Amino acid sequence: MFGLSGLPPKLEISNVLVLGIETATPQVGVAIGGHEGVIASFHTARDRRHAETLAPAIQFLCAQTKIDLNEIGVVAVDIGPGLFTGLRVGMATAKAIAHACKVPMIGISSLDLAAFPARFSDRLIVSTVDARRGEIFYATYRKTAGGIQRISEPHVDQPDNVANQLIANAEACLVVGDGAQRYADTFENLQGVEIGQEGFRYPNAGSLVELAHPRALREEFVAPSEVAPLYLRAPDARINWQQRERS
Repeated sequence: MFGLSGLPPKLEISNVLVLGIETATPQVGVAIGGHEGVIASFHTARDRRHAETLAPAIQFLCAQTKIDLNEIGVVAVDIGPGLFTGLRVGMATAKAIAHACKVPMIGISSLDLAAFPARFSDRLIVSTVDARRGEIFYATYRKTAGGIQRISEPHVDQPDNVANQLIANAEACLVVGDGAQRYADTFENLQGVEIGQEGFRYPNAGSLVELAHPRALREEFVAPSEVAPLYLRAPDARINWQQRERS
């Protein structure tokens, strides 16, 4: 059972360890960290092989750090938006570990994670995730003293429409994420727009731990049953079925 704070009685909130699981994009990432920062992380991009990769990645990370899953105090997971199958694998694994270890969870958006490494930029940060089907998920952020602050809700739209919004906004901005990378020809020639380089391509599990740990200290966690994915769009299989029904 959880203690009064929601954490197992054996752990103190000041030194809680966070396990981060990130599977919203073609990259699979896991990380472990605490008050000293990220202890270790593992990332691999083997397109759409999340189910085969995630569990061994967690086992490898625990073995390398000599940290047992029973020592984890909070499980943080990327809730999307992103690849439907990847999100399902990550969410299911994260909830299974949280249930087994009897610890709470923290869910963080993939767009927050993609924007976080750009937190030192003075420009408007436009975080993107490739939504496939000719669309991108995106949200905008600004630098703050404590990191970044999201200033628009996540949306899904065609890259050309997002580019037109940036033109109308006429503000210097940094566009990051694999959505920006895939549709670089749409954004790279816009005045005042810079595309983040390879290090800004995918959401990062280390960023997930860094963002989740302060929330854990503030006890801003929830039970595993309360963590829900942020899809923004119906799964591709459902879209294809609806199109067949209309044809």
